[in-house]
Amino acid sequence: MTKNLKISLALVAVVLAVVGALLAANRTPKASADASGGTAGGQGEAAPASVLVRPDSHRLSTAKDGKVTVVEFLDLECESCRAAFPVVEQLREEYEGRVTFVMRYFPIPSHKNAELAARAVEAASKQGKLEAMYQKMYQTQESWGDQQVSHEETFRGFARELGLDMKKFEADWKDPATAKRVEKDRQDGLTLGVQGTPTFFINGHRPQIQSEQDFKAAIEAELAK
Repeated sequence: MTKNLKISLALVAVVLAVVGALLAANRTPKASADASGGTAGGQGEAAPASVLVRPDSHRLSTAKDGKVTVVEFLDLECESCRAAFPVVEQLREEYEGRVTFVMRYFPIPSHKNAELAARAVEAASKQGKLEAMYQKMYQTQESWGDQQVSHEETFRGFARELGLDMKKFEADWKDPATAKRVEKDRQDGLTLGVQGTPTFFINGHRPQIQSEQDFKAAIEAELAK
């Protein structure tokens, strides 16, 4: 194992602990109000599968047997989501073919560019570039996130870099149906009691995740059933 790899793995090991510390800052009062008393997907009854994963939900990775599904409700402007991103990517690689990873939009209203970014990812999906745009958002988030100015032109630049048909991208990005699609994800999150991002469900339950080891243990427990 190279020195750089050791350093990378050590950093990944502490990322989810950082996520836990940042999560409180990414809670939305509206979510708390709309989902008051909601415990869907906790340690008791599993979240309804029909709400958790819709037919049009975006699967970043798909397991052939469909035995284990990890669903993440995320905000592309959320710092803790960005911190969790490399862990999710590593787990996707490690469990390729064995675990399905699903991405659901949950833009926090106080994040000025979160909904705009989600619509950009959704528009990119119309040209087969959802994953590339989703990754681009997190890789560049430090340059545009947590700002009270619109980054519409920044996101247009990403579309050009990905080689998208800009006329189609622009039309899809501004299409009311795209905003409706993003909002549908957010409303499902509220129904399930999501109060902040990232929120993970593993086979319908929300595990207590404080580290990468906790995440892997929860996945392994479901694979072992």
